[in-house]
Amino acid sequence: MGQPVQTLAYGSWPSPIDAALAAAHDGRPEDVGFVGEEVWWTAPRPTEGGRRTLVRRRADGTQEPVLPAPWNVRSRVIEYGGRPWDALMKDDGPLLVFVNFADQRLYAYEPGGGEPRPLTPVSPVGGGLRWVEPHLRAGHGEVWCVLEEFTGDAPTDVRRVLAAVPLDGSAADDRDAVRELTDDRHRFVTGPRLSPDGRRAAWLAWDHPRMPWDGTELIVAEVGPEGGFQDARTVAGGPEESIAQVDWAPDGALLYASDRTGWWNLYRDGQPLCAREEEFGGPLWKLGRRWFAPLDSGLVAVLHGRGDATLGILDPETGEVVDAVGEWTEFAATLAAHGERIVAVGAGPRSAYEVVELDARTGRTRVIGAPHEDAVDPAYYPQPQVRTFTGPDGRDIHAHLYPPHHPGCTGPDGELPPYVIWAHGGPTSRSPLVLDLEIAYFTSRGIGVAEVNYGGSTGHGREYRDRLREQWGVVDVEDCAAVALALAEEGTADRERLAVRGGSAGGWTAAASLATTDVYACGTVIYPILDLTGWGTGETHDFESRYLESLIGPYAEVPARYAERSPTEHADRVTAPFLLLQGLDDVICPPVQCERFLARMAGRGVPHAYLAFEGEGHGFRRAETMVRALESELSLYAQVFGLSPRGIPTLELTE
Repeated sequence: MGQPVQTLAYGSWPSPIDAALAAAHDGRPEDVGFVGEEVWWTAPRPTEGGRRTLVRRRADGTQEPVLPAPWNVRSRVIEYGGRPWDALMKDDGPLLVFVNFADQRLYAYEPGGGEPRPLTPVSPVGGGLRWVEPHLRAGHGEVWCVLEEFTGDAPTDVRRVLAAVPLDGSAADDRDAVRELTDDRHRFVTGPRLSPDGRRAAWLAWDHPRMPWDGTELIVAEVGPEGGFQDARTVAGGPEESIAQVDWAPDGALLYASDRTGWWNLYRDGQPLCAREEEFGGPLWKLGRRWFAPLDSGLVAVLHGRGDATLGILDPETGEVVDAVGEWTEFAATLAAHGERIVAVGAGPRSAYEVVELDARTGRTRVIGAPHEDAVDPAYYPQPQVRTFTGPDGRDIHAHLYPPHHPGCTGPDGELPPYVIWAHGGPTSRSPLVLDLEIAYFTSRGIGVAEVNYGGSTGHGREYRDRLREQWGVVDVEDCAAVALALAEEGTADRERLAVRGGSAGGWTAAASLATTDVYACGTVIYPILDLTGWGTGETHDFESRYLESLIGPYAEVPARYAERSPTEHADRVTAPFLLLQGLDDVICPPVQCERFLARMAGRGVPHAYLAFEGEGHGFRRAETMVRALESELSLYAQVFGLSPRGIPTLELTE
């Protein structure tokens, strides 16, 4: 017989999912690749200072970390980084090149052959020299990379080029030994993809004020006999056409994902392969993201969908896509192919991200790395619902609803549960429908969560994405409020116990919601943007330094709009209690934004707490930070909503 169901107040249900468990399972595998017959990937280590390690799966199935602590395989190019490693298999074992987070130098390493040796120098200028998307060309004795080089102390004093780094270490102390493959006419570039015959290279480029999802150029160049690039020319893309990825088919045809129809679809030498109102690409927040991978047979592994990303195999001859069989409903933008083997990273509502291999010949899928293991009885996992709500002007709003769920508890008759509205970061991004123990931390205690993919989110075509153009702080706030109020009106959520929560751009939406609506009783604001004028005039990194021109409008033309929409300028309108969480090493949304906002809140009698964490940047990575943040968030809701969670330290709120 099953356990009896208790009737307990929402928010007081006993849960086996504590903050330490949620923190231990934070992050996912990324940057998958083949090294000979082996599969390698990067993996999070939240209990090891938040570093990322490199995992090696040998051909016999055994797995081992390639690099011990404190090596941290992670790039800071454009601050969000990208693919930080490449490797090849030699007769005597693998040769690895990787970026080490601490000093951003490129290193070469042969496992079992001594310590990693630096290939690039340290620069004392500004943010120094940074590298991403390495491509080993061992036969030529070099590594092709994207080089980000700071020329001054300001975050925008920077140039980016494609460069060749000698493998012999001669550039370890000599910047002049690095050979530049391109000039710096473009502000941003992705790593070059080499054609099968080695005679052509292709890459993407774009310039301020565009973001890569606004418009990019696809550039192709000839590779000369000395390894230089010649006759570089733009063959696709432009200011209004976003190309998310480029690669080469085995026969030398050029493959790329373009949104020229309003949807990122796949093209071969300019001809559409599968014209659908689905996304076969996505926003290029990290360099080296891959939504497709060509196979030796001529087929193409693809990620595609509307509001999700499914793994499939596309036949370019027929335009048909056959999807992989399995429980995974969402795949991360990291794919690799070797022969007819495909490796991806997939997850679902009942499982976290796993490394998955698909055999294109047999259609067989299997988990080969980071296998999901239920840390608790899955009966405690949330049971999500995919919903579409109606917003202002009748527009659709896509959302994922996670009602309170516990196998042994239910709420009292006549009582409605509290709900927290989650606004994702980006804002040009989306929330995937996957198992997240942070969500389960709340739902298993009797607190509902609604993830809102507000207008401006990806996954639903360019028209949906463009809803946020010059409307940031309006459409996102309206859409989150519309979902919250709809949940209350339909009797799903308690109208008096609604909260809003978000990080980064989601932190902006949360703070703007508190400043401009009376929908929420409290909010959690995590490493946010709070002052548009400051953020748009030097208080962020180069990659997003002109982002506000599309989200808000050109500052020179609409300066008043920057002040009008900033929570810092309207701190007097914030009357609901809030928790503010910030990393002190954050250069994307720096602490000064929080400090300025708090100075405006001083003496206003609004209960709040500010927790700032040393050693944390944009996105918390250390287990102890995540535990403190999650428990503090729950304590805020407990105090405001009148909940009684068990074993949670009380967050001290000040006025």
